[in-house]
Amino acid sequence: MNAIRSALARARSAPGLRAPRVCPYAAVGDTQPERVAAEMVRYALGGAGRQSPPEEVMRILEQGASNLQGGGEGAAEAVGMLMLAMSTQLYRSGRRQDAMEKLKATQQVAPSAAFRVAAWEALMGLRMEAGQDVSSSMSPNDSVDLSVKDEEIKWSDQDHLKFRVDAIKGLSALLNGEIDTVEAWTLFVFVTENAVLTYGEYLHCTGDFPLATQMYEKVLEAASTEDTSGNLLAAGNMAPEEVSLGATCSYGQLLSQSGKFGEAEDYLTRALQKAEEQFGSNHPKVGIVLTCVARMYKLKAKSEGSSSIMVQEGLYRKALEVLKAPAINSEDTRSQVDLRDIISLARGEYAELLLIQSNRKAEGERMKEWAQDAWKNRRLTLAQALEFSELSEPTVVDTRIGRVI
Repeated sequence: MNAIRSALARARSAPGLRAPRVCPYAAVGDTQPERVAAEMVRYALGGAGRQSPPEEVMRILEQGASNLQGGGEGAAEAVGMLMLAMSTQLYRSGRRQDAMEKLKATQQVAPSAAFRVAAWEALMGLRMEAGQDVSSSMSPNDSVDLSVKDEEIKWSDQDHLKFRVDAIKGLSALLNGEIDTVEAWTLFVFVTENAVLTYGEYLHCTGDFPLATQMYEKVLEAASTEDTSGNLLAAGNMAPEEVSLGATCSYGQLLSQSGKFGEAEDYLTRALQKAEEQFGSNHPKVGIVLTCVARMYKLKAKSEGSSSIMVQEGLYRKALEVLKAPAINSEDTRSQVDLRDIISLARGEYAELLLIQSNRKAEGERMKEWAQDAWKNRRLTLAQALEFSELSEPTVVDTRIGRVI
């Protein structure tokens, strides 16, 4: 932990924190193909595109890529932009595996290091959400057949890209419970909002609430003052809208764990609204946020010595419905269920409510057993995740990847 303490000391003694910026790698080129592609992406993934059927949005992006292919200067970058946007659209439509394949294809044809890193970052994020094994030793070249490239793309020689890669490696280390291996947080903390959010979650789960608060507020400040629609080199669950949602929800969780329930409810309500606007009211992202809202009411009831069983139960039931949780008596689902961290957490919390009701203890025991069997988190036991006290390790639900950190 000495390296961590040293990094935190440097962070606290550093000059005043600046709002994170994305300009070094997100700027769109000024060629005609790139300008055309940028407008298509903004239309397809923006408010207008959300009103259209997913198939129509994909058709627009695919047609654009076909038309711009081989169109001279800037064409390769334009096609890369559209491919990243296609992966985001596939992900939003619930086609995560297809989105991952599109990101692998984008990595292979990436016209520059910035595109390769953006595709790798999103691919890693989707792998984390899918519950696949991820390692902090992975790199943007892992999924690329370098033998078919005319030249090697040197992402590691560009500091802003290297730090962006390090931020994802740091997130995977957190996920794997390898907190002691994270040594470079202060180096990449100002590179992207994604990195700042991950750093905030690291501080959050290690108990440094004051500095975590600063990080969350910096992300939200940047999201409110910058035009994130111009950030075209980010995709999937690492896109700017996902980062804004994640910071809002994580900050709400921190506030609830700090006993500031009025503010916590405000931020979690905002997170719920963002999730519904971006994905629709029946999307699993909404279920993730609802789980966090229910947990806030649990902490509030405990703090006030009151009971809100009906409110909490209603929220957990709705969350599990939206998360598409399998039936408790389903065969062979505990190891295969999607968003296993969140469903196990929600069922574990719900079970605690049932166990205090004498006429529902048997139901509670079955639900508790299911949650314990399904829980595979490497950092915390389910009992640790369910408990929050001065002696316990804080937990944070990351809405980007649908995992408990």
